Amino acid sequence: MKRVHTNKKVDELRPQYDLSRLKGGVRGKYYEKARAGTNLVLIEPDLANVFPDTESVNRALRLLADTAEAAAGPSRRARRASNKLPKRTARNPAA
Repeated sequence: MKRVHTNKKVDELRPQYDLSRLKGGVRGKYYEKARAGTNLVLIEPDLANVFPDTESVNRALRLLADTAEAAAGPSRRARRASNKLPKRTARNPAA
């Protein structure tokens, strides 16, 4: 017995929606903004067992960052600011 294929599509859109107003959409218009606001990192399964939730991962990373900063000494920004010479003013040749 042969199957009868129907290519007729059923329009399930409600009659109150005006399709003429839906024209001009741009695919991925906000993709970059959404991606910039998201920082997703995948960790290995063995680490997922050690860090079961976001809070534990953040706590460990903050501890690591603080330890690394303390071991490295003062930051470059702090050193650069302390070695900065005062600005010289241009001499007026007429004076």
